Amino acid sequence: MFDTKIAIIVRDDLATWQKLNVTAFLMSGIAGANADIIGAPYRDRDGNFHLPMSVQPVIVLSGAANVLANIRNRARDRGVETVAYVEEMFATGHDDANRAVFAEHGPDEHNTVGIALRAEKKIVDKITKGAKMHG
Repeated sequence: MFDTKIAIIVRDDLATWQKLNVTAFLMSGIAGANADIIGAPYRDRDGNFHLPMSVQPVIVLSGAANVLANIRNRARDRGVETVAYVEEMFATGHDDANRAVFAEHGPDEHNTVGIALRAEKKIVDKITKGAKMHG
């Protein structure tokens, strides 16, 4: 049904709240860069409206720190844009601070705790090799 795939990969040693937090932030980046994936608002039985969601499914994977570093580098090497979240961002309190701390680190470090991408299915599968379904 879709030519593309959205994948979010979180580091497997994070606390549950961190995994959920990172997943939400990463998906906001995907949605912000791909307005075409947002559908129509929802309306429940009683007529209450709810905000729209992605029309495309999202796969959530996990992996060790080295797996996330590899994924980040494979995406870069293939020219696939990503949303990335580094460990140090947990200690910041706002967007400007996130950008500042992110700029202090490179893609080869093993501090990436989450990464998300949207690309052709086969490309996403190659880039995310080594990650496992989040369980």
